[in-house]
Amino acid sequence: MLRRSMMMLPAVALLVAMAQANACDRGCATPCDGGCSDTVVSAGCGGCSEGAACGDAAACGCGPTMVTKTIYVPTYETVMRTVTSTQYRQEQRTRTYTVCKRVPRTEERTSTYTVNVSEPRTKTVSYTVMNPVQETKTQEYTVQVPYTEDKTQEYTVMVPVQETKTQEYTVQVPYTEDKTQEYTVMVPVQETKTQTYSVNVPYTEQIEQPYTVSVPVYEDKQVNYTVMVPVQETKTQTYSVNIPYTEPVTSTYTVQVPYTETMTGSRTVTRRVPVQSFRTVTVNGGHWATQMVEVGCGSASYGGGNSRGRILGGLRGNCGGGCESACDCAPATRTVCKRTWVPSCETRQVPYTTYQCSTEQVPYTYNVNKCRTEQRSRTVNVTKCRTEQRTRECTVTKMVPETRTKTVKTCRMTTEQRSRTVTVNKCRTEPRTREYTVTKMVPETKTRTCQVTKCRTEPRTREYTVTKMVPETKTRTCQVTKCRTEPRTREYTVTKMVPETKTREVSYTVCVPQQRTRTYTVTLYDTVSEEKTSTYTVCVPHQVTREVPSQVCRMVAQEITVPASSSCGSSSYSVGRFGGGRGGCLSGLRGGCCN
Repeated sequence: MLRRSMMMLPAVALLVAMAQANACDRGCATPCDGGCSDTVVSAGCGGCSEGAACGDAAACGCGPTMVTKTIYVPTYETVMRTVTSTQYRQEQRTRTYTVCKRVPRTEERTSTYTVNVSEPRTKTVSYTVMNPVQETKTQEYTVQVPYTEDKTQEYTVMVPVQETKTQEYTVQVPYTEDKTQEYTVMVPVQETKTQTYSVNVPYTEQIEQPYTVSVPVYEDKQVNYTVMVPVQETKTQTYSVNIPYTEPVTSTYTVQVPYTETMTGSRTVTRRVPVQSFRTVTVNGGHWATQMVEVGCGSASYGGGNSRGRILGGLRGNCGGGCESACDCAPATRTVCKRTWVPSCETRQVPYTTYQCSTEQVPYTYNVNKCRTEQRSRTVNVTKCRTEQRTRECTVTKMVPETRTKTVKTCRMTTEQRSRTVTVNKCRTEPRTREYTVTKMVPETKTRTCQVTKCRTEPRTREYTVTKMVPETKTRTCQVTKCRTEPRTREYTVTKMVPETKTREVSYTVCVPQQRTRTYTVTLYDTVSEEKTSTYTVCVPHQVTREVPSQVCRMVAQEITVPASSSCGSSSYSVGRFGGGRGGCLSGLRGGCCN
């Protein structure tokens, strides 16, 4: 918004300047018609002198007017209000409930079961035994026997001898030379070839295969086992019963009692304070001036003032109006009036109002709800239990061990040789032919120019020390270990396994099922219902009414006196400048004299 106002400043200043110019033409007849001002300044005005008062501000009624306004201020009051709350009281009540008991009774039942009775049997079985047979063999072998021999040995020692020599050597000095070089590039060429390869073709063949089978052999065996036989016995049992009873107990509890406390605090209030400042505004103005200009004879006059003379001159003769000679049309000039706008730039000090933020600490009072702790006591019914000893008779079933004998059928596995026909997958080799593409690299010679670094030979001389190794012969005695070959003989034992077929009698047991009957005792429980009475505590709600203080915020009317907004152009620059009021400075366009 401020940016838009700054963009409108030159336009408003131009309008004010034009209004002043019009006012100057009229001579400032009624300076207070378009609004009041403290002082009227007329730029270039002939009718009013500079600094002349446009009119008395008090006479126009444009002084600061005080207006009484009503505002509402929030005020807190403490009001007692009635609150209904729900409380609970305890009541004793009685109820009847049903208890189910289980009463045992004994009943005999008969069941049929199947028992596997072992039956011994015998059969003859052939089996193969591998018997070991030992055989002694003789083996000849060779042994390398070491022995030591003394030997005289001559050896040569190289003794170093230093000698100074002068050497002429050659240094290769590099230089660059362009050279045409032929190089070979391997170009790929594809070729088709025929290849013969072998394929394994599968086929099926039937063969006889021996295998070993484990055959089960059953035997009957007498086994002793222990059976737990149930025996019932009646016993007298003492047990404890917890009987509930109610006992009043006084307990202490803590209650949070609310209360209201008034506290004083301060808060930061930000106010906008008007500040009046002045700014420098440049106004583009100007005036119309009349100039005398010489123009050529017969040319179009400036501003249309010579159109009639040109037409009449054409009727009178040849050259147009303004020429003295009707026949002699020499170039001539004449003086005409030209109205020209002369621009001017004026600088003015213009007041404007800005608002600055002012921060201050304002005290205020507020209410805080707090709670105080109070100890209270109440009587509570507590349910407790007392222990009583009672006696009952019950039937106890004991398990007595009893040893019995049974025949068990035992199974063991024996080995038996059998044969079977097996289908075997085999493969035969067949030759086949296929074509494939081979890529060969054919060399191709090409030429390129490259820079070759060559070296020219330069002879140089240097001295160096040469260490020569002069051979010197010495003699030493050393022991040499040699080996002689001796033949020897040893015997070793070889064990072979010879198969032998034998026969044996095998006993096995077969289990034969038999049906048997037995009588057993079953304990059944009958459910007997019994009614009992118990006392319990119930919390019954009831409504309680009480008065509670409460803070209420009310708006209280208060009258204050403030200055009223003036309709004069000098009271508010922003309103008078943009034509916000009817009596602002823009009314000078209608004949006022505001600055």
